[in-house]
Amino acid sequence: MAEAMGRKMVRISLGGVRDEAEIRGHRRTYVGALPGRLIKALRQAGTMNPVIILDELDKLSSDYRGDPCAALLEVLDPEQNDAFVDHYLDLPVDLSSVMFVGTANTLSSIPAALKDRLEIIEVSSYTALEKQAIARQHLLPRQVEEHGLEDQDLIISEDALLGVIERYTREAGVRQLEREIGTLCRKSAVAKVRENSTLKVTDDDLIDLLGARKFLPELGGQNSMPGIAIGLAWTAVGGEILYIESTAMPGKGKIRLTGSLGDVMKESAETAIAYVRAHAVSLGLHQSPEKPLLHDTDLHVHFPAGATPKDGPSAGVTLLTAIVSLLRGVPVHTGLAMTGEISLRGRVLQVGGIKEKILAAHRAGLTTILIPTQNEKDLKDVPQTVLDELTILPVEHMKEVIAHAFDDDALPTILDDSKLRESTQIDQ
Repeated sequence: MAEAMGRKMVRISLGGVRDEAEIRGHRRTYVGALPGRLIKALRQAGTMNPVIILDELDKLSSDYRGDPCAALLEVLDPEQNDAFVDHYLDLPVDLSSVMFVGTANTLSSIPAALKDRLEIIEVSSYTALEKQAIARQHLLPRQVEEHGLEDQDLIISEDALLGVIERYTREAGVRQLEREIGTLCRKSAVAKVRENSTLKVTDDDLIDLLGARKFLPELGGQNSMPGIAIGLAWTAVGGEILYIESTAMPGKGKIRLTGSLGDVMKESAETAIAYVRAHAVSLGLHQSPEKPLLHDTDLHVHFPAGATPKDGPSAGVTLLTAIVSLLRGVPVHTGLAMTGEISLRGRVLQVGGIKEKILAAHRAGLTTILIPTQNEKDLKDVPQTVLDELTILPVEHMKEVIAHAFDDDALPTILDDSKLRESTQIDQ
């Protein structure tokens, strides 16, 4: 960015900064007083309009010496920073011509007042195809050069490169991928010294060269059991498919949720169960005034990978589908995944991370994906080659989800006219 605008660039690392004087400088009455980092950056750049990178904004902390985040409020406000006063200089300094670019891994630890002064740009994690292109065009040539090799000394096939990405790394960026490529370069250097030969790496050679695979991708395989539905989750390293399992047992109507769930996800499960109970008849579930649904049955819903914390509302649709599948005794269609938040009225609400979730479903071999209608706008971010191989079905209401998830002829035939009238009144 600085090169494109013809400006100088200075980087300020804010990781671990706890003292307000790091930003505003020390007063000259103190022994060893120094100007703040911003004045030092301007002096280093030799100009009043550099690009200043504020690296790791989310790592700022505070103690008895003041809060650096509070000092940055004036710095990052274009209405005020034309008269920024450094304690050491004790004179107003015009920072309005400086372009500030901040970086952070998470927004949760940045104060709301500071976020209000920033234009926030969310950068999603790389897809497997993007990592493959970066590795081929940038990482591999750099590692070959750093290891003193020639281009022809190491030949990695496309399948092998994709295998390294999917089975030996799981990250948002490409740092671990570069380390694994460096390992292959060292293997190539050994082969060149010992045998004076070229190392040709295929997918079958990875276990011998890099060891046992570190990550096993979960596949969206045959789903033949009632009570299981496949959801889609967003993580910091991309999308993942998420199996939701449910089972019932004789009891007193208790609901048990396991899988290291956060409060929002627990509330989504409660919402799903409340909707099922309120619309039991229209969902094809047996219910009578004498025996309401789940009155003598305990329900257990589990999210596998129990050691991994999970939270967010986007599993609501999947939760409800898994419970309906269990109580009907009918499995969900094979190859179907879904995402979306639900309301008590049965509406399917917008969620985030659609691009990563769709790529995860495609990677797992799933063929049909249900997404909220409000998220159709996010499909433009998904590569067209992926969309061509999938069936994306936008849904607005849980009735549409149930219709896509089950065959009509598989429904229990337990409805009579009086129950249908009750169901219609509840839905209205």
